[in-house]
Amino acid sequence: MIKKDHSWLGLWESNRSELVYHPSIRHVAFQVSLENLKGAAGWLKDKGYNPREAFGFGPHEPFVMAHDGMAHAKIHFNDPDGNSLELITKIDNPNNVTSRMYLSEWEKENSIR
Repeated sequence: MIKKDHSWLGLWESNRSELVYHPSIRHVAFQVSLENLKGAAGWLKDKGYNPREAFGFGPHEPFVMAHDGMAHAKIHFNDPDGNSLELITKIDNPNNVTSRMYLSEWEKENSIR
């Protein structure tokens, strides 16, 4: 997480990369609102990007990863250079669910509208 006065983000343009891919090197997540995340798959496609499978979830809608009383909804895609990008939002976990599921399933299970 980038925090004011504590984090840096450096971007360099290059014609080649000599590093083996690892998410910590070529992955960036952007925090968005829950409402924006719900429309993200269509928005990305309209912009020419395809959401991709991640953590065993298909790209057709955001999914939720819940743990330790917290939960995050997210969707993944790649930029034109193949970097892994993610749109993510923290969501309430009132029932302390620890399983992973699609956002639509999460909303039904937690009665979120």
